[in-house]
Parts: sequence; structure tokens; C-alpha cells
Amino acid sequence: MATSLDDPRIERGLRAQLAARQKLIGAGARAIGWKIGFGAPAAMAKLGIAAPLIGFMTDRSVVVSGAAVSLAGWSKPLAETEIAVHMGRDLGSGASRSEVVNSIAALGPAIELADLDAPPTDPEAILSGNIYHRHVILGPRDDRRAGAILDDWSGRVSRNGNEEAHVSDLEANTGLLLDLVTHVAATLSAEGERLRAGDVVICGSVIPPIELGDQDREVAFSLEPGEWACSVRFT
Repeated sequence: MATSLDDPRIERGLRAQLAARQKLIGAGARAIGWKIGFGAPAAMAKLGIAAPLIGFMTDRSVVVSGAAVSLAGWSKPLAETEIAVHMGRDLGSGASRSEVVNSIAALGPAIELADLDAPPTDPEAILSGNIYHRHVILGPRDDRRAGAILDDWSGRVSRNGNEEAHVSDLEANTGLLLDLVTHVAATLSAEGERLRAGDVVICGSVIPPIELGDQDREVAFSLEPGEWACSVRFT
């Protein structure tokens, strides 16, 4: 998977984004990981990019599973149900496939909340704004899924208590988790950053983003079989 760093729009957007990240960290925020956005083939084609875009996450955006979030003042709120990759080792550019596999300590569910407050037409602007990121909800991690083993897992998305989708192929909409982690590591290395042990990478929505309206009260995402679930309520 290409890094897209030969695209000046992406290079400029990433530099602006990482500068904003460093400013937050300097003000006391704690870095917790990274996010992937616009990774579906149709989204990449629309933006004219060769690989998914990468954003950052800090503890300032974390919401505890089951907690309530106010959407007052949001322009176009979206919920994205995602696989969270929990890194167990640092990973740099040029890593072999086995090194990537061995760097992944666990998988788990996640929900990202984004606010599409401007049209997604310019990769530089999207990156500068951290890909519309507002909040992340992380579910429990399953250490038995080290190495990005999905096997018999499927995903169930519910909205207001009703099933929204059941996903048997959790990589169909995002691409392979191993490729995505490799892409994040290579891109960060090119920018003088590093994908580190303890980082969480949320890998893009397993279904098209859910547009939230005034009638929405909850979104939940579970990985089955097992007790791997997270949810968020809205006020």
C-alpha cells in the first residue's frame, strides 16, 4: 500500500496535522494512537488518493463506553464502527509481514464519532482538520486476536436498539488490517514519527458511516462470538 507522501496535498496536510498534535501534547494531552479514514476504494477514488488518510487520537477525545455525548452544535455527526488494533511493539518503515503480525498484541471494537463540518473534497484540508475526528469509544481488547487474527469473528451494529448491520467480513470495507498497520507505520516513519507499543489504531468503518439525526439515542458495536462490545449514547 502506497504512503501517498509524493502527493503534495497529503504532505502539507500531514505536517499541519502533526504540528497540531504536538501542540496538544505540549498542552498536556496524552497521545493514544492513530486513526484511518477515507480508506474505502470509492472514497480514495473520489479524493484522488492512492492510500487511506491518517489522523491522530489523544486522551482528550476518549469517551467511556456507554457514556453520553452531546451532539449540540455539530454540523453533520457520523458514527463509525471500527476494529481497534492494539500495538504490542514499535513498528517502523520497511517491516516484514511477520514483523507486522508480531507487533499486534490484540484487537477490539471501537466507535469513532466524527463531524463532517466541511465537504470532504480536499485531502490537505481533511488532514489538517484531523479527518473530522471528535471522539473515540474503545471496547475491551481480545489478546487472543494477537497478530490480527479475525477468523470466526463477525460484527453486529445496532442503532437505537435495532440491528443496523451484521458484518461477516470485517475487512471488506477497509482493506486488510495488516496492510493498514503497515501503511500507518510507513507514513509516520516518513514524517519523523513512529507507531509505538501501546498505540491504538482504529482502522476505518466496517460499514458505511452512520449519519446521526435528532432521533438517534444510541449506537453499539459488538464483535462475536464473545463479550467484545462498546456503545455510545446521544443527548
